[in-house]
Amino acid sequence: MRLRSLEARLAFLLALAALTGALVYVGVTQWPLPAILAWVRHELPLQVATPSRTEAIVICVAILAPLSWWFAHIVMDPVKRLLRALEGAVASYRDGDFSISLALNRHDELGDLVRVHNELGQTLREQRQNLAQRELLLDTVVQNTPVALVLTDSSGRVAYANIAARHLFNEGRSLNGLHFANLIADMPEALRKATEGSEDALFSVEMDGSEETFHLSQRAFRLQGRPHRLQLFRRMTRELSRQEVAAWKRVIRVVSHELNNSLAPISSLAHSGAELARRGDVQRLPGVFATIGERARHLHGFIDGYARFAKLPAPRMVAVEWKPFLDALALHCHFQLVGHAPTQPGLFDPVQIEQVLINLVKNAHESGSAPEGVTLALSIVGHELRIEVGDRGPGMSEAVLAQALLPFYSTKRSGTGLGLALAREISEAHGGRIALANREDGGLRVTLLLPQPTGAG
Repeated sequence: MRLRSLEARLAFLLALAALTGALVYVGVTQWPLPAILAWVRHELPLQVATPSRTEAIVICVAILAPLSWWFAHIVMDPVKRLLRALEGAVASYRDGDFSISLALNRHDELGDLVRVHNELGQTLREQRQNLAQRELLLDTVVQNTPVALVLTDSSGRVAYANIAARHLFNEGRSLNGLHFANLIADMPEALRKATEGSEDALFSVEMDGSEETFHLSQRAFRLQGRPHRLQLFRRMTRELSRQEVAAWKRVIRVVSHELNNSLAPISSLAHSGAELARRGDVQRLPGVFATIGERARHLHGFIDGYARFAKLPAPRMVAVEWKPFLDALALHCHFQLVGHAPTQPGLFDPVQIEQVLINLVKNAHESGSAPEGVTLALSIVGHELRIEVGDRGPGMSEAVLAQALLPFYSTKRSGTGLGLALAREISEAHGGRIALANREDGGLRVTLLLPQPTGAG
């Protein structure tokens, strides 16, 4: 126990109070009060009786009561002052003011409490300053981003909007507190319909005499216990134009490469056939013509593949039973079914999905995988159909994975591989998506994710 602690001080004051009480009692019953009273009776004509034991106790209580109150005041006064200071400091913290520090020069438990409180205040001040700087940085980034950001509450009123959103929807004026539906009431119909839904959307609108393409990203979340909706409007016109030019360049390179691969041999063989005909060597002409026909058929197949890709119709969604669908698929390609097919039917265009699976399974066989390593897995989780085609080939490099799903990108050296691009086009037409990933134990996994109605899952 420290000598200057509150416990030591209290023990000292209690001992002092006990000693004072004993001295007062002795003074009243033994000396000097009895001696004084005896002198008074002897020297003065007064008859004063010596206090009895009860009277002595009453006198002691009368003397010790104010003395005890004074001792209690000495002990509790600094505690009360500290409690009042702490109450004020806590009230300041509640109001967001962390600049309060307590000045109390003590070396006991109260002093330790004051020191810890001041350290807490300093920590809170530093954290508040860092948080304010981060909020300022975040607000600066959000306000100056070219993406229009609108945050609305449960009633549809704008709780936050950045500069791009103010210029897009209200000619640069503030949007806070305005009803977002009223703001876009006079906007193009495509934009209004996109905001009415809850999914991400890509739409084009006529603005300032030109067509602008926007990508709308929407997220719902709870902020301070209340539902909010975040909408991000990103201008995609310039990016899509750049991607369109890159896609056209890519397809021109692929078509040029394939045309050269077919037309150069045809031209050479035609020259050879003409030379053989001039010499009269007609026995070798059928072989020349057969080779020319084979190259022409290859070129026709290549062009036809791109034509079918460009003329892909909208999917016709029907309920599909899995057993007849898989039996028909097995007639075109060989695969190992992993697990069991779902019991409930799927909802998709069977012709288009069958073509996708034929292409993916053929790609899996062409990867160099063993035939038994080509697998097909089907499952319905929630409201989503998951179709996985796997192989045990070498997989894909990171560079190829990043580009394999781009339009007109070919994963084959001949430039004729449109299976993945066609799979992406068909999956997105169904409202789904496709993903590629290398398997941990070797090979590639292509995953097709298609949305299903509530009853299907």
